[in-house]
Amino acid sequence: MTRTALRICPLCEATCGLVLTIDQERVTHARGDRDDVFSAGFVCPKGASFGALDTDPDRLTRPLVRKDGRLAEASWAEAFAAVAAGIGAVTAEHGGEAVGVVLGNPNVHTMAGGLYPAQLVAALRTRSVFTASTLDQMPKHVSCGFLFGDPNAIPVPDLDRTDHLVLIGANPLVSNGSLATAADFPGKLKALRRRGGRLTVVDPNRTRTAEAADRHVAPRPGTDAALLFAMVHVLFAEGLADPGEALAPHLSGAAEVRVLAEDFTPEAVAAYCDVPAEDIRTLARELAAAERAAVYGRLGSTAVEFGTLASWLVDVLNALTGNLDRPGGAMFPLSATARAPRPPRPGKGFTTGRWRSRVSGHPEVKGELPAAALAEEIDTPGEGRLRALVVVAANPVLSAPDGLRTDRALAGLDFMVSVDPYLNETSRHAHVVLPPPPPARSAHYDFAFSTLAVRNTVRYSPPAVPLAAGTPDEPEILARLILAVLGQGGPDADPALVDDQAVARRFGSETADPHSPVHGRDAADLAARLGGRTGYERRLDMMLRLGPYGDGFGARPDGLTLAGLLDRPHGIDLGPLEPRLPAVLRTASGTVELAAPALAADVPRLRAAVAEGGDRQSLVLIGRRHLRSNNSWMHNVPVLTGGSNRCTLQMHPEDAARLGLADGAQARIKGDGGEITAPVEIAATLRRGVVSLPHGWGHDRSGTRLTAASREPGANVNQLLDGSRLDPLSGTAVLNGFPIQVEPAG
Repeated sequence: MTRTALRICPLCEATCGLVLTIDQERVTHARGDRDDVFSAGFVCPKGASFGALDTDPDRLTRPLVRKDGRLAEASWAEAFAAVAAGIGAVTAEHGGEAVGVVLGNPNVHTMAGGLYPAQLVAALRTRSVFTASTLDQMPKHVSCGFLFGDPNAIPVPDLDRTDHLVLIGANPLVSNGSLATAADFPGKLKALRRRGGRLTVVDPNRTRTAEAADRHVAPRPGTDAALLFAMVHVLFAEGLADPGEALAPHLSGAAEVRVLAEDFTPEAVAAYCDVPAEDIRTLARELAAAERAAVYGRLGSTAVEFGTLASWLVDVLNALTGNLDRPGGAMFPLSATARAPRPPRPGKGFTTGRWRSRVSGHPEVKGELPAAALAEEIDTPGEGRLRALVVVAANPVLSAPDGLRTDRALAGLDFMVSVDPYLNETSRHAHVVLPPPPPARSAHYDFAFSTLAVRNTVRYSPPAVPLAAGTPDEPEILARLILAVLGQGGPDADPALVDDQAVARRFGSETADPHSPVHGRDAADLAARLGGRTGYERRLDMMLRLGPYGDGFGARPDGLTLAGLLDRPHGIDLGPLEPRLPAVLRTASGTVELAAPALAADVPRLRAAVAEGGDRQSLVLIGRRHLRSNNSWMHNVPVLTGGSNRCTLQMHPEDAARLGLADGAQARIKGDGGEITAPVEIAATLRRGVVSLPHGWGHDRSGTRLTAASREPGANVNQLLDGSRLDPLSGTAVLNGFPIQVEPAG
């Protein structure tokens, strides 16, 4: 019998609504949901291929446990017992600090990843936490932490109302957007143009997004911070800095920023950025002249040498032009599961370096250490080295620098458990692999992406297909994993204990808060009132009801509840973004601190780089997104690979001719961490001196079960890095704008 079911797509940050066709409990087709309040029917090739990924025959369906050196299928009870024994043995001898946690990007695309990792880290009592953030967006978290006092208070461009959008190092026509959740980003850019708005793209590659722009500026990779500083200089020098009456009272440090920008004249940075000084002045003037404008930077401006400074200056420009926290500018979303608004109050501010990594002394940032330091924390002898890992939806062998070293380090662990649906380049080293069910059999709520959405909405997808008998869902897997590391992972362990603990902790906090809608009420009574069929649904109901749109458990009878959301399967539109200052601020001063000391202290490093002029002899490598993949996730789905979704070294024709390379020829690429080979693809869209290679490839290792990916393995671009190139403020690996050498492979 054929039926349909609704599902929010978990395959990128656009979070589009899907309509799944299901035949005999198998997804056979997926299309966009025209009635979805957020995406209105938009779908990209990844979403349309949902069924192929959901039914991939290489997905693991039962746990794997290592026996006599080989991974073999086992029961769930046996797998969790093995986790309890393996982790227990390490912690008993070496303590919880000997166990590290690695969290991959897919965690933010699942309900389980949004609810349980913090409890897992707390259960282990470890400070050795590594996530994909230090391979991606951590510079934005750090800059926002210093600016607003909250590293998760990230302003996003108000795409539906802006008149002038400036994109820096972003290609949303391919990526669908990132750190700005916007279903149908391409449609929103077309709407911008239709209403007479302007699109400016700053990118060394003439991407699809740059092709659609009114103005395209192609600087040398990694120089965005200097270019942005020069724009700030122009605003001050020409009297164009005007935050406006509404924003100005909430700002501090503008005078200090003006002093910091004095040396960064357009003429001073022009040669370093390889952008004419007058073009930089034009960028600043057009931004200041727009009635409503937003500056937005992404991976090309974050995973670079000065990623945090560039991220900071994006919002400095938004603030100085009066476009921060105003319609059409850069605004703060208000998620349905955020805390209900409280009166504005100063916070403690944001800090880093509360502890440091054992080997290289990298400072902690937002509770974690650089992913680039993972291997050395395992393979460097001495007191406190990592001897066990809990890896959840992560593949650092491909995603972190120097995959070969990481590969060897993982092989030397005393114990490792992976929560992963595949036996991939990382999970093949595990002693236990716990596979979550396919996405159609999982519920979905976007905890992270609703905090970054360009319009406030709320949507929830129950499982579209029932679980097979005896198979736990992903929340239960992580809950039982938490119990296992606590030594409570026996066959009778009740995963509801983990959810009950989270509920009790939240209600204990809320009932004690005089500004909470449930202040003074009985926590046990509130817990008994929760709806939902599962522990994660009860937690979602609690968060919705305590949130800014919630019913407050009776305080606002018409407010949001899980039951009400289930009655609206296409979601609920909560309206456009609204100004939220000063409520979002947690700085000690209660203002947007434009010149935080930690940021100002890094400016001399940028000033020195500009003075030196940069390396002009080497080729510089940048990454590349593709519409049909997301990092290393989808290379095992044949319908999404092939065509243009290939691991090729794109190169300007003049660079190729100079090096004696033709289209399709094999090139040897050398970097700090080693060398790889990849076929050349001539691409006149790139500026001279820049080459591009996508990340997430390198599926050529033995011991994996990735049939399709291994046929076209590609090359692991991160093998060109040894992990020494980091943005010091955020610990983020420099994955863009680093020097390499290229020569014919023959």
